[in-house]
Amino acid sequence: MTMLGDRQQLAYIASQAADARVNVELETEGMTLNIGPQHPATHGTLRIIARLDGEQVVWAEPSAGYMHRGYEKLTEVRTYPQVTALVNRIDWLGSFANEVPFILGAEKLMGVEAPARAQHIRTILFELSRIANVSLFLGDLGVQLGAVTPVFFAFRDREYVLNLIEGATGGRFHPNFDRIGGLKDDLPAGFIEETHSVMKKLRNFCDEIENLLFGNEIFQSRTRGIGVIPKDIALQYGLSGANLRASGVDWDLRRDQDLPMAWNKVDWNVITHPDGDSFARCWVRLQEVRESTKIVDQLLDTLPAGPVMAKVPKIIKVPEGEAFVSTENPLGEMGYYVVSQGDQGPFRVKIRSASFNNISIVPWVLKGVYVPDIITILASLYFILGDIDR
Repeated sequence: MTMLGDRQQLAYIASQAADARVNVELETEGMTLNIGPQHPATHGTLRIIARLDGEQVVWAEPSAGYMHRGYEKLTEVRTYPQVTALVNRIDWLGSFANEVPFILGAEKLMGVEAPARAQHIRTILFELSRIANVSLFLGDLGVQLGAVTPVFFAFRDREYVLNLIEGATGGRFHPNFDRIGGLKDDLPAGFIEETHSVMKKLRNFCDEIENLLFGNEIFQSRTRGIGVIPKDIALQYGLSGANLRASGVDWDLRRDQDLPMAWNKVDWNVITHPDGDSFARCWVRLQEVRESTKIVDQLLDTLPAGPVMAKVPKIIKVPEGEAFVSTENPLGEMGYYVVSQGDQGPFRVKIRSASFNNISIVPWVLKGVYVPDIITILASLYFILGDIDR
């Protein structure tokens, strides 16, 4: 090699070393990424403020309140029968289920219990609301990860369930059907046979979703081991519903508390999963749809005869007192703390909504994940913004 060649090679090596030193010494600033607020037609107007180091989340914080509607204060200027028209809009995908704990709270204060037939029908409609709610989640879950086909399956079969709810209550999304002491009406003719048929379709839907989505390698790689929430952390943050059971906690209010409902009259299983990741949360909900179809079928086969309303005054005045009642709603524990001063409407109502508590874990579970996993984890937590901004 010539002297000129040696000098060129040494200069080249020196320049590469200088570039390497610069690359080591330069510090890049982190970036703040705003996810949302989205339109209410999506999960809702929730904003996630994420601080990034490259593609990794350093910290994240949910910012709610964009669609706050003040349900708790609105109840103070409504009569007790009018409140159900408000609260079934909190979680618009499982609306009838929202009416039940409020009515149970008012009945508890009045010392009234609905007849056995009304309790059965309440439980049937409650589980139909759960099926309609969670089946849409299962379809929309695919869209969050880039799979469009599952949501068409979900919309198709969810319509059958909404037809049943509308046929029984007159309301497709907002039934306003529950009453203190029972229900507005009895079941329509042909409801039992049609519901049995629809439950078979929903079990087929679960099989299709399990094969199409849960068996997909891309879906599994995007969800398994992603967003892991250990059992102790889930309990510390007050998670409930499938988010808690997917972390291995065997807890379900339908089984674990004594309510004047009909869950304890039939056989069904509380589904748990030990992994606590995004896949587990989705899998638990899939199995819960199957369990709900079993509950509905058994309740229809054992539906007792009799009235659907107890004897209550035409003008409802709830005695002075306080009561808290919560139920296992599609999104988790939904509770109402009702304070009465003996008037026709409540003095105060405090709502314990499932989604509000479930998103409390967002700062913890998003720390250290990568940007594409943010959407996966948020989707698996499954929240409705009306259930947060109540």
